[in-house]
Amino acid sequence: MLARTQTAHVVALLQAAHPALEIETVIIQTSGDHSTASLRQIGGQGVFTRELEAALLDGRIDVAVHSLKDLPSTMPDGLCLAAVPPREDVRDVLVSRFEGGLDALPAGARLGTGSLRRQAQLLAVRPDLQVADIRGNVDTRLRKLADGQYDAIVLAAAGLARLGWLDRATAFLPVEVMLPAPAQAALGVQCRADDEEMRTLLAAIDDAPTHVAVRAERAVLQRLGAGCRLPVAAYAVATPDRLTLRTRIVGFEGAPVLEDVRSGAWADAEALGMASAEALLAQGAGALLKNVLSE
Repeated sequence: MLARTQTAHVVALLQAAHPALEIETVIIQTSGDHSTASLRQIGGQGVFTRELEAALLDGRIDVAVHSLKDLPSTMPDGLCLAAVPPREDVRDVLVSRFEGGLDALPAGARLGTGSLRRQAQLLAVRPDLQVADIRGNVDTRLRKLADGQYDAIVLAAAGLARLGWLDRATAFLPVEVMLPAPAQAALGVQCRADDEEMRTLLAAIDDAPTHVAVRAERAVLQRLGAGCRLPVAAYAVATPDRLTLRTRIVGFEGAPVLEDVRSGAWADAEALGMASAEALLAQGAGALLKNVLSE
């Protein structure tokens, strides 16, 4: 349901930019969509994108719309990230049976999330919580909460907003507490690198501040060799003349907490991300990520 909403959003942007453009929507189910296992079990990044990229490369489709945080940081030969539309709210939200935010949850509350990044940061501020894995699309997760399987769940604000369900959020989690995943709340529009006509059409829906921010965030993942299975958080904010990047890696049980903040020029977005990753590695991120993978 969310993938269709994301695609419809991009279609609407394209039609607004190019009113005469005829667009056919093709829905492709990915291996990640079919699986009920956790991201750690099914392999993380790539499981929600491989089938779409294969369809692009063999010419069955001309454009693929991705949740950009699911798109691997290394692009397959022959494809390019042609557009990144304006970003939604990057924050995560708490949907809870209790009024209020994390402080309102009782000791030992069962909190559902399928993300190691969220789990690690939650335990960093509330080590008493019982954080449990949860899978399924947004409505499935909300139903599990309503059925009493969890006391609260954590979701991306952007996903709820695109579905028109943001009013179900109990509290927004500030980025100081819950730093988002790299490219969270951004959509990536991919096409064949040699399709100049399509690249020109898609350029009309590209948002430069969002695009440069996610370039820095994705460079962090590329240097760390990490995907969405690992507790890596990164968030860049672009102002007219600067780009500020904050990164964080938290151990599986909520400690240690490794952080880096730095700024640079837009033109240095990838270098900024690489430098931030190097700073985290100097703090011990390599061993920490290795330990998480071995769990």
